[in-house]
Amino acid sequence: MKYLVVGLGNIGREYEGTRHNIGFRVIDAFAEKQGAEWQDKRYGFVARTRVKNAELVLLKPSTYMNLSGQAVRYWSQQEKIPVERILVLVDDLSLPVGKIRMRGSGSDGGHNGLKNIASCMMTQDYARIKFGIGNEFPRGTQVDFVLGQFSDEDNKIIDEKVEYVGEMIKSFCLQGLDRTMNQYNKK
Repeated sequence: MKYLVVGLGNIGREYEGTRHNIGFRVIDAFAEKQGAEWQDKRYGFVARTRVKNAELVLLKPSTYMNLSGQAVRYWSQQEKIPVERILVLVDDLSLPVGKIRMRGSGSDGGHNGLKNIASCMMTQDYARIKFGIGNEFPRGTQVDFVLGQFSDEDNKIIDEKVEYVGEMIKSFCLQGLDRTMNQYNKK
């Protein structure tokens, strides 16, 4: 079985380490732990790895966040991966820093990356792991907050959760969506 695991973020030095790039941070850590190496390909950076009998195609779109759906659609078609075997790693303002929540479908919640994926894939029925980045910002400063850096204290929390999300990725590929949600959403 082949899976597409997508970490959302924006390319470029100015976006490195920002809250909005937590998807890149998580998938980079997962790839490193798996010994997978990134290659610059069409619409993104791609790495390949295996978890037991599952083949994983890891993707960091190079289309910028708001056009992530183009990369997801292209690589799912290129690799012949059905939507039920796609997993997207994304930042979430509605969750406290480090809180993790997995969903099998749902609205984009105002997230432009998810909105574009739903538009390009013509469905909102794809799995996603939402990584909480908090929402401690004054009214009207959401963009600055999302594109800002985590505090040192938040980074400690994030670092602890990155490996946890890696285990969720493996579980999704080996046990499926429902069992993974039942196991990890309770924690």
